[in-house]
Amino acid sequence: MKTIAILGSTGSIGTQTLEVVRANPDRLRVAALAAGRNITLLEAQIREFAPSLAAVWAEEDAEKLRERTADLKVKIVSGMEGLLEVARLPESEILVTAIVGMIGIRPTVAAIEAGKDIALANKETLVTAGHLIMPLAKEKNVKILPVDSEHSAIYQCLNGERGNKIARIWLTASGGPFRGKKREDLAGVHVEDALNHPNWKMGRKITIDSATLVNKGLEVMEASHLFGVPQEKVRVIVQPQSVIHSMVEYEDGAVIAQLGTPDMKLPIQYALLGPERLPLAGSRLDFAAIGSITFEEPDTETFAGLAMAREAFAAGGNMPTVFNAANEYAVALFLDGKIPFLAIYDIIAACMEKIGYIPAPSVEQILETEEAVRGYIAENWPR
Repeated sequence: MKTIAILGSTGSIGTQTLEVVRANPDRLRVAALAAGRNITLLEAQIREFAPSLAAVWAEEDAEKLRERTADLKVKIVSGMEGLLEVARLPESEILVTAIVGMIGIRPTVAAIEAGKDIALANKETLVTAGHLIMPLAKEKNVKILPVDSEHSAIYQCLNGERGNKIARIWLTASGGPFRGKKREDLAGVHVEDALNHPNWKMGRKITIDSATLVNKGLEVMEASHLFGVPQEKVRVIVQPQSVIHSMVEYEDGAVIAQLGTPDMKLPIQYALLGPERLPLAGSRLDFAAIGSITFEEPDTETFAGLAMAREAFAAGGNMPTVFNAANEYAVALFLDGKIPFLAIYDIIAACMEKIGYIPAPSVEQILETEEAVRGYIAENWPR
């Protein structure tokens, strides 16, 4: 029996994680849950999974939740201190970081320092602080278990191949909802158009990141940190059917791929219970029905997010933080209808030019960089 804690339990990855727990009651137990503002769903999760600790961001929501759960043996906490308490909870073994944004950095660091394995779905943690996270995990003998479908695929392809040198990692991309379009086609697209992903059901922010190819750029950074390879060896290829989730090419030319239906429960279950492969409900690949699997080079001129991410990662220091934070706030502006789709790229470029460079940032400097980006965007693109 493994005991887990979940940051972001009411979001897409969090709710699917709980589906995996629900399907494996003899193998997984929930010790703690943390969510943002959806206290109605969180209350239902508390009642079903009986954690000893639950956290929400706002203290006023925490007080409401305490009233609603007064009949239960659960401690309700709030704010960053609440997230840190969830992360450090002695009885948990694995922290699932399904929270969105850079808010996940400090709890992840705290969990690693407490000796917890990390089931990582919060890519911002490695993008902005990978130079701190990976050495700390090694020092504390903690596993970083990827939950993203692409990084889980790479992780699975590496099993049984430890010690063999990687020639290249192939990250696959669906191409998003605007695949095949040119820059002039994107000038007037609406939020609902960008949220209409052809293959995956994801949260709003990550779906926009898929549309801009920013998500693939973040995944390049994450893969480089996770698997210890330079970004030049992490290649991106568009695979529109979303059947191949990623591939590893070895020095002898062999390429090992992980295939499956687009279902996030598989990488979640593998992170929590792998390398054992257990039954998992859901659809299966029908190769005859698929007919063909095709590949394309990504259009990095139209979808500049990938190229800009590589530029930020090559610069190093706090530039990945600038890139990530600028994108985070730009996407929020787009989702609120305050800027057009293509302005996301303009905002990222402006921030990368204007925000001061820090060569080896601490966690505090990473968070200060985020605040600097937030202030610059608020001043120049007010909500």
